[in-house]
This record gives sequence, C-alpha cells and structure tokens, in this order.
Amino acid sequence: MESLLAALAIALRPDNIATAIVVMNFAAFAAFGIDKSRAERGEWRISEGTLLRLAFFGGTIGAYAGRYLFRHKTRKQPFCGNLHTIAVVQVCAAAALIAYVRFGEELGLGDALGLGL
Repeated sequence: MESLLAALAIALRPDNIATAIVVMNFAAFAAFGIDKSRAERGEWRISEGTLLRLAFFGGTIGAYAGRYLFRHKTRKQPFCGNLHTIAVVQVCAAAALIAYVRFGEELGLGDALGLGL
C-alpha cells in the first residue's frame, strides 16, 4: 500500500499532471482533425465516444479548438450537449480542488490524500 501511495504521489506531481493535460489536448485536437478529414473522404470514422473520452480525460480545450478550427461536430446533438457537460464537470472539479487546497486545512480536512498539496 505504501508503494502505491508513493507512486500516486509521484504521478500526481504538478509537472506530470500538466504534461498529461497537454498530451490529451493535443490528442483530442488531432482526433477532431483526423475525423473531419475521414468524414470528407467517406472513410472509417473515429467514434463520438472516443472523442468524448479524450475530452473527459483532460482534452476539453483541444476538443473545443478542434471543433472550432475544423468546423466539426458543431451542430451534432447530443454530442454537443455531452461535450458541454464534460466541460462544466471539469470546471466544477477544478474549483473543488482549488477550494480544497486553499481552505482544506482551515476546515479541518487536512491532507487526506497524503499528497502534500
């Protein structure tokens, strides 16, 4: 258990998180471009589920940039609603994390994860 917590603490370092987010945004952006190109040529497509998963796991900004730049999946429902929901959930999660880091100790929550945040 100790080694798992140590590995988690290393994986959740800010530089590793930032790198993962950049990679996911690039992957989401590229996936939208590739899917648009394949759609225009009538080829096999990237599933909407895959595009949404890329956004969910940190690629929301890349997904929105890809939608805008490639004009892809901009009017497709329920895809747009699902992407917006993912963005709202991520903003709320980020706000909760910021509140936890800023006010957690004052509220008696301490460092429950042992990450030294």
